[in-house]
Amino acid sequence: MERTYHTQMEAAKLGIVTPEMEIVAKKEYMEPEKLRELVAKGEVAIPCNVNHKSISPEGIGNGLRTKINVNLGISGDAKNYEKEMQKVELAHKFGAEAIMDLSNYGKTNTFRRQLVEKSPAMIGTVPMYDAIGYLDKDLLEISAEDFLKVVRAHAEEGVDFMTIHAGINRRAIEAFRRDGRKMNIVSRGGSLLFAWMMMTGRENPFFEYYDQVLDILYEYDVTISLGDALRPGCIDDSTDAGQIAELIELGYLTQRAWDRNVQVMVEGPGHMAINEIAANMKLQKRICHNAPFYVLGPVVTDIFPGYDHITSAIGGAIAATNGANFLCYVTPAEHLRLPDIDDVKEGIIAAKIAAHAADISNGLPHARDLDNKMDDARHALDWEKMFEVAVDADKARAYYESTPPAERHTCSMCGKMCAVRTTNMILNGEKVEFCTEK
Repeated sequence: MERTYHTQMEAAKLGIVTPEMEIVAKKEYMEPEKLRELVAKGEVAIPCNVNHKSISPEGIGNGLRTKINVNLGISGDAKNYEKEMQKVELAHKFGAEAIMDLSNYGKTNTFRRQLVEKSPAMIGTVPMYDAIGYLDKDLLEISAEDFLKVVRAHAEEGVDFMTIHAGINRRAIEAFRRDGRKMNIVSRGGSLLFAWMMMTGRENPFFEYYDQVLDILYEYDVTISLGDALRPGCIDDSTDAGQIAELIELGYLTQRAWDRNVQVMVEGPGHMAINEIAANMKLQKRICHNAPFYVLGPVVTDIFPGYDHITSAIGGAIAATNGANFLCYVTPAEHLRLPDIDDVKEGIIAAKIAAHAADISNGLPHARDLDNKMDDARHALDWEKMFEVAVDADKARAYYESTPPAERHTCSMCGKMCAVRTTNMILNGEKVEFCTEK
C-alpha cells in the first residue's frame, strides 16, 4: 500500500494509525487510537526515518515507558570504530531504545550507515559535530548552506532524530551574556555555534533557516531534538536567565515544527540540584506545549567525577517521575575521558535503573511485572529464576558464585540464618535449627 503521508505526525493528524503506531501501542499496552491522538498533538514522538529499515519503532512521550539513549562515537584522541561497535552491541543487549553517534573526527558516514543498517534502536546524531569533518572546512569557513548540507546527508543516511541547536539565537545569547555564569557554555554543539555567530556576526543558521531545516526533516520523517545549548554545566548555573531564555525559544520552535508536521523532542538540563528538578520539568512541559522531554541527567552534584553515572541516575529518576520522557545515559567517565566498554555498561545500567524506577512511580501498565517475578523467585529462594529475571544476570550470578554458601538455597551473607528461609520453614510447620546438621 502506497504511503500517503511523510511523517508519523502528519499521518496522525489525518486520522491514520500507521504500522509504527501499531507496534508502539502494543509495546506500551495502549490502544492504537489513543496513541495516534498523542502523536497528533505532539505529546508523543515516534522517531523513525523512512530509510531506517531495521528499526523496531519506539514511542517517546507522555504515558509511555521512559526510554534511554546511549552516546558513543569516536574522537580525535580515540578513533577505534571496532570498539564503538562493541558498545553498540552492549546497548542492544541491555535494551537501550536509542543510540546517538557523536563522532567528531574525520569522515563518520561509514560507521553511521552501519548503525542504521543493523540497529533496531533509533539512531540520533548532532550534525553540528560532524560539520567540520564532513565538509573538511574550518569553523569560520562554513556557511549556513553548508550546515544544511550536513543535515540533509544525515537524513538521507537514515538517522531517526537529530539534535539541532536552533534555540541559541541572539536573544538567548544576550540573556546568557548579561547574566554571567560559572561554566559558560558546556554544550559542544552550542559552543561551536556560539563561536561561529560571534566570529561572523550572523544569526544562528539553524534558527535563521529553520524552515529549510524542517523541510529536510519532513521529507525523511526525522524527529528534531531541539538542543539545549545553554544547559547548565554546574549546579550553580541551573535555572538561570540563559537556560530559561533558550527554553522560551525552544517552545516557539516546537510549535513551528508541529505546524509543518515535523515531530519534536526538547532537550533539557544538565547539572541541577535535586530541589530544582521537579519545577524545571513542569516549566519545560508548560513552555514547550507538552512535547517529549529529553534530559541529560540531571547531574545533582558536581564533586563526584568517576561516579557521574550515579549522580545522573538520581537526577534522571526524579526528572522522569516529574515529566521527563527520555534519559540520556551518563557514564563513570563523564568529564574525564571517552568511555570504554565497561563505562558504557555501567552508564546503561544506571540509566535503566532510573527509567524503570520512574515507570514504577508513575504507575505505568505492567511496570512492576518483572519486579513481582523477582519477588516470587526470592520468596522461593529460586536462584536460577532470580538470575533469569535480573537485568544483568551475568553480574548477579558471578556475585552469588564468588563466595559459595554452604547451604545452596541461601547466600553467603546470612547462610542458614537467612530470614526468608527461616520464615518459610516456620510457615511450613518445620522446626528451625542452627546447631545441628540436617
